[in-house]
Amino acid sequence: MILIVVIAVTFFFIILRFTVTLFNYISNPKLHRVARQYTDMVSILIPARDEESNILNLLRSIQQQDYPYYEVIVLDDASSDYTYKLCSDFAANNPRFKVIKGKELPPDWLGKNYGCYQLAQQAKGQFFLFLDADEKIQDGLINSAIHRMYLRKLSLLSLFANQEMRTAGELTVVPLMHYLLLNLLPLQLVYLIKNQAVAAASGQFMLFEADSYRENQWHEQAKYEVVEDVEIMKLVKANALNGEALLANNMVSCRMYKSYKEAVAGFSKNLLAAFNYRILALLIYISIIIGGPMIIMITLDFHLIFFMAGLIILSRFMISLSTGQNPWVNVLLHPVQMFNLMLIAFLAIQKYLTKTTVWKGRSI
Repeated sequence: MILIVVIAVTFFFIILRFTVTLFNYISNPKLHRVARQYTDMVSILIPARDEESNILNLLRSIQQQDYPYYEVIVLDDASSDYTYKLCSDFAANNPRFKVIKGKELPPDWLGKNYGCYQLAQQAKGQFFLFLDADEKIQDGLINSAIHRMYLRKLSLLSLFANQEMRTAGELTVVPLMHYLLLNLLPLQLVYLIKNQAVAAASGQFMLFEADSYRENQWHEQAKYEVVEDVEIMKLVKANALNGEALLANNMVSCRMYKSYKEAVAGFSKNLLAAFNYRILALLIYISIIIGGPMIIMITLDFHLIFFMAGLIILSRFMISLSTGQNPWVNVLLHPVQMFNLMLIAFLAIQKYLTKTTVWKGRSI
């Protein structure tokens, strides 16, 4: 009897998650390219800490894109490498770019949040675009994003970047980000449902309407939030303003991590925060998404296994195609990715309970 209940609950959640994935695939929640040209001034704001291997790729991609009405401000956040020098040398030959030194981090702030707050104080544009230093942008991005801001009357537009993965370790971890997102949340509902409980965002691309940002100082309100992007989206919606989260549609790309170790450390920093630090909720989720299918496998019932595997494989295909990833690779690596998800959950809980979460040399 217990086994039947477990199997029933497992299939309920597999079918529910498949339905969410199907909705996301059909509704196609992407930033679409537009031909209309805008002339709004955009302040592109980049917090950077020890980014000497990444930052020039981003700056060059901004310089080469097709939108001319912008300023770029890079904040060097106490880097121990050549980030500041590389940015200063680049800015010396490009008048739209400038680099500033970040102030000492106050005790009640997290580093990136304080960096973004300082950048906003320097910005002069009609829109504030916050980018991470490990990204690259493509033609059409800024015009398309501004068009979306006006079309939907948005105070915040956030994009989930296409992920670059070059090592086997990255392939076994990084796809989990889009898998969890598009398997759990109908992304269009972030805009359609005004309640702040339905929120998603990515700090890799946060475009704000400048006046509402200046009035509300969003990063200051979320100054000690690890997942500040989602918290800011909640704050925007709580203030009866419009926010939207979309897939970047190949107009923003990012290589988040360069190794398996980096990827596991990065995901374990954020995973529990995504569950509002509710350890029990994370454990229940892991039990259902990993433990449930394992129980079905040991029944050796071909029909149950075939049905379950079919839904999981179809989900992996739809999510991979939506996010520009190789679906065959993700299907093949699905068991390894699920093991890594379990490992990341364990590390997230362990670090939270022992207060040993560290990122870029700072305790969180």
